[in-house]
Amino acid sequence: MLLVIAVAFGGFAAASSVLDAGQSPSSGGTAPSGQETGPATSPETTASPSAAPTGNGCEQNLVTVTAATDKPAYAGGENPLLTLKVTNGNKVPCEVNIGTSQMEFLVTSGSDRIFSSTDCQTDATDLVKTIAPGQSETANFPWQRNRTVQGCAPIEAKPGAGGAYYVFTARLANKTSAKAVFQLS
Repeated sequence: MLLVIAVAFGGFAAASSVLDAGQSPSSGGTAPSGQETGPATSPETTASPSAAPTGNGCEQNLVTVTAATDKPAYAGGENPLLTLKVTNGNKVPCEVNIGTSQMEFLVTSGSDRIFSSTDCQTDATDLVKTIAPGQSETANFPWQRNRTVQGCAPIEAKPGAGGAYYVFTARLANKTSAKAVFQLS
């Protein structure tokens, strides 16, 4: 079956990715620019301060990526909504490629790699967006509690429940968020 990811950023049409992850179709929601869909469960991370500014004075080390879930814990049958948020901490607008070619939604449990949105991704696209100073763009991904492996080979195993904890990490190009921890019952 196909899992359709419709990654949308506030106020504009975003690129779609089709994932074959053994689940039924589902699409992502949107959030208005500058607003979060849920509380961040961990602090932002930033790149090295040695990053060079671009031609317009935009310092890429001041562009940050955060990961959040819409809830800290999910009952059986509830699917987590994973959110990637990119924020421009500069005093000038910054052009950032926020296309699906640059994104990864990664779920782990300890050293066990459970899910990656890139495992079964097809038709990844670039989408360059100018983000105003102090503003953010978000992408939402409704995770279907499925496992994936690199190369998209079929996998029968399902993530555990019973109160198990999982870690969501968001990546945009070479920037990786701090961990967002959530629980599945």
